[in-house]
Amino acid sequence: MSTITDEQVQELAATAQPYSVALLSWGPRREQAGADEIERAHQRRMVSLRAAGVIAVLCPVASDTVCGVAIMTVPADEARAVMADDPCVQAGMMTCDVHPCHGFPGDSLP
Repeated sequence: MSTITDEQVQELAATAQPYSVALLSWGPRREQAGADEIERAHQRRMVSLRAAGVIAVLCPVASDTVCGVAIMTVPADEARAVMADDPCVQAGMMTCDVHPCHGFPGDSLP
């Protein structure tokens, strides 16, 4: 690991851009009747939001508690509204917490 100077940290910090992070967790109605079709509608919608550029990074999570993370390109209030319309959120299968965050242009998954 290389040594990073305070100046390098400040230079990077100056490039930070606003994003929102949506944290999806399994909700109390995860196992309801029709859950498979509702989840497929959720998946289609999330991939569509990614294709439209509303979601920059989409990460499904294999866990009994957390089910996904999305880095969104819209402000937190708009991200909350987008996620409130999600089929799984509306059905109580998932809950969603949205937080404003910052990211650095050019960052990507390897």
